[in-house]
Amino acid sequence: MKPIPRVLFVASLTLAALGARADEVQVAVAANFAVPLARLGEGFTAATGHSLRISAGATGKFYSQIVAGAPFDVLIAADDETPRKLIAEGLAVTGSNFTYAVGKLVLWSAQPGLVDDQGAVLAAGRFAHLAIANPKVAPYGAAGMEVLKARGLGEAVAPKLVTAESIAQAYQFVSTGNAELGFVALSQVAVPGKPTVGSYWLVPSNLYGEIRQDAVLLRAGANKPAAAALLAYLKGAKARDIIKSFGYGL
Repeated sequence: MKPIPRVLFVASLTLAALGARADEVQVAVAANFAVPLARLGEGFTAATGHSLRISAGATGKFYSQIVAGAPFDVLIAADDETPRKLIAEGLAVTGSNFTYAVGKLVLWSAQPGLVDDQGAVLAAGRFAHLAIANPKVAPYGAAGMEVLKARGLGEAVAPKLVTAESIAQAYQFVSTGNAELGFVALSQVAVPGKPTVGSYWLVPSNLYGEIRQDAVLLRAGANKPAAAALLAYLKGAKARDIIKSFGYGL
């Protein structure tokens, strides 16, 4: 038998070691960041051998599930308050939280030309339904309510509001035509490599509170190297480039 070339032998050992250490990270991710995380997950797996099991939804609902004992290793939230709260309650690791992105809110319609670049369509009232994520559990929904209040439209628009469980469902309501308009995340309508559908208004940041989105290592993942590796990967240059490409601030 011919001897195995040293380069191939070393590569085989490296892959074997990587496979031995490979693990699955249970991740609870805010709905607005589900698509970016799926993109990031490809690079994370290629770099570390670890894989992600992703559950997407509203940050507030994840908080309730984590308090009830849901075995998530990492929370990638749509705010910075929830991770801090989990740390204070002993359900997340102190000092592990950090801001991975700053969210941007848009008013979106699947209909081209319906939404103007000043958001005047809100006051014009030429719509029957406005989709918004539940402001009690979804930070983007709370931001949307702030915009309506800032524009003095809270009472006028209230009868037209359609409340969704999460920002993903708000997007679905608009994309299917069940609502002409919806407050969603820029990352949902400006996906890298895909044409923008419909029309949208990038809401000025002075109309709502800054959406600082934090990630945190949860108690269930405290002794899991793969979970720590994911948080480290999110801080890296490659991940930050991808996050920025989806329209987030850093």
